[in-house]
Amino acid sequence: MVIVDTSVWIDYLMDVKNAETIWLDSWVEKAGVGLTDLILAEILQGIRTDKLFREILLELQEYMIFSSCGEDIAIRSAENYRFLRSKGLTVRKTVDSVIATFCIEGKHRLLHRDRDFDGFERYLGLNVVHPELEGGMFVN
Repeated sequence: MVIVDTSVWIDYLMDVKNAETIWLDSWVEKAGVGLTDLILAEILQGIRTDKLFREILLELQEYMIFSSCGEDIAIRSAENYRFLRSKGLTVRKTVDSVIATFCIEGKHRLLHRDRDFDGFERYLGLNVVHPELEGGMFVN
């Protein structure tokens, strides 16, 4: 399963073209694409009109939505955050730490456009989709 981060969904929903949204557009039907409840909340909280809120909610509910943070993930997320701090990296948002930890623990890939995930990939084994390196290929 590929978890798509808020940073990509917002561009995708706004029809912004970049490597990640092009990958998502190409693979949305094939790749097993999903999101977490926290990603859903981040996307929806930025929507200004009720009509658009309902439309986007219905569109996103077509995908698998995972509950991403229970006690185990919360503890592991804090441990990962502290580990990255010990390496000189500060994750700017708790939500990103939870999303990365959820993906690591669940063995999901992550498609993102957010530098907060780089340390998780470099030091903790977060499996990230790199559209520019995969040449449009989906690697499971």
